[in-house]
Amino acid sequence: MADEDALGPISYLIVEFPGNKMTGEGLPILVDLVDQGLIRILDLLFVMRDDDGSLRSIELQDLEPDGAIDVAIFEGASSGLLDDSDLEDAASVIDPGSSAAILLFENRWARSFTAALRRGGAELVAAGYIPLGDLAASLDAAEAAAD
Repeated sequence: MADEDALGPISYLIVEFPGNKMTGEGLPILVDLVDQGLIRILDLLFVMRDDDGSLRSIELQDLEPDGAIDVAIFEGASSGLLDDSDLEDAASVIDPGSSAAILLFENRWARSFTAALRRGGAELVAAGYIPLGDLAASLDAAEAAAD
């Protein structure tokens, strides 16, 4: 695979909006990340977990009835990679009565790095994120242990 055809690592984020309160503040930054070529959005899906625990897809416009959030740029951001099993997994981390965004994206900034690794025979076999709350708790525990 040529470097220009190589994919960067694929990641996902699930961002919950408790009580369905979305400000849209992060959307311009997401657009900027795409415009800079740092990421490529593969899927962007908005869901709501009803009080009975069921999860359903929703339109972003339904979250912001006054139209204050410009969402036209995200229309068609669907590769079809997210399926029902992904939604079931997402439901387990979204509180009832909340909405969420599920974002699947390519880390384009890492394309040349991962292509070089592949040329050398290496393969990326795992990746992950550490939630900030978990990181803060670990740092607090390490600091307490050092005292």
